[in-house]
Amino acid sequence: MTTPFLPELPQLMVEDQVRAALLEDLGRAGDITTNATIGPDRQATAEMNSREAGVISGLPLAAAAFRLINPAIRFEALVADGARVEPGARIAHISGPARGLLSAERVALNYMMHLSGIATHTARFADAIAHTSAKVTCTRKTIPGLRAVEKYAVRCGGGSSHRYGLDDAILIKDNHIAVAGGIEQALKAAKAFAGHLVRVEIEVDTLDQLETVLKHGADACLLDNMGPDMLGQAVEMAQWQDHAGSVGQCRARHYPGHRRDRRRLYLDFEDHHGGPDAGHRTGYDDRLEPTFIAARRKSATYGRPWC
Repeated sequence: MTTPFLPELPQLMVEDQVRAALLEDLGRAGDITTNATIGPDRQATAEMNSREAGVISGLPLAAAAFRLINPAIRFEALVADGARVEPGARIAHISGPARGLLSAERVALNYMMHLSGIATHTARFADAIAHTSAKVTCTRKTIPGLRAVEKYAVRCGGGSSHRYGLDDAILIKDNHIAVAGGIEQALKAAKAFAGHLVRVEIEVDTLDQLETVLKHGADACLLDNMGPDMLGQAVEMAQWQDHAGSVGQCRARHYPGHRRDRRRLYLDFEDHHGGPDAGHRTGYDDRLEPTFIAARRKSATYGRPWC
C-alpha cells in the first residue's frame, strides 16, 4: 500500500495561528519577567527533547513562534513531523537572542505538546489496524480555532480526515432524518441539492435503517455506535463501511469487516479497559474525539497543554 504524503501547513496559516497565540501570551506589556532579568544583548541556546516515545507533530508552529518573536533566532529541526522518537531524542536546536527564546518557548512547546499528543495517540490506533485496509479518520469535534493544525497532527500519526467542515460533503445525521421526515425523504432531498462532486453520506444506528439506505442509495453510510456483532452484520449487508462509536484501542484490532476493501473506520477514543490513562478523562465526556482525549492522555508525557 502506498504511504500518503504528509501535507504541509502553509506559512500563511501557520503565522496567523501562532501570532494570535503569542499576542495572547504577551498581553499588554510583553514578557516583563524576561525583560526584568535578562539583558538585551544576552545570547542563549536551547534544545527540545522528548521525555517519552511518541510521534512528533507541530514543528512548523514551534519554528514560527521563535521567528515571529525575533527573526534572529535560529530554529533547527532535528527530526521531521511524523517521526517516531524514543525517550531522550533530540527534536530541535534553538539559538539566538535570549529574550526571544524565553518569551516564545511556552507557545512553541504548547503547540508541540498538544499536536504530538494527538499524533502519538492516533498512531496507536493506526498501528492496531495497519494489517487491514481500514483507516482511522478524525471528525469535526476539534478545539475551536485549532481544526487545521489538529487535523494535521492526526495525519502525522497515520490517520486521515473525515469531513473538514460542513461544506465538505453532505452528512445526514439522526436529527436531520427526524426533521426531514425519514431516511427516504432526507436522501431524496440531499441528492436533489448536491452538486456532481458532492458526496452524500447518512448515519444509521440499526440494521433496519441500513436496509432502507441500501434500498434508496447513498455514497457512504456511517454506522453509528454499533457493537461488534451488529457491525459485522452491517458489513455483510453492504460493500462499504464508515463506523463511529466507542471503540477502545484494544478492541479496534478485533472488529469485524477488516477483510473488505474501501473501508473507513473512525473512532471515538474511549478506553473500555481502563488502564493508566483512563483517569485523564476527568471532567470530559467519556466518548471524546482523538483531538481532545489525546491531549489529556499525553499530559504526563508532553506537559499539560491547558496550563
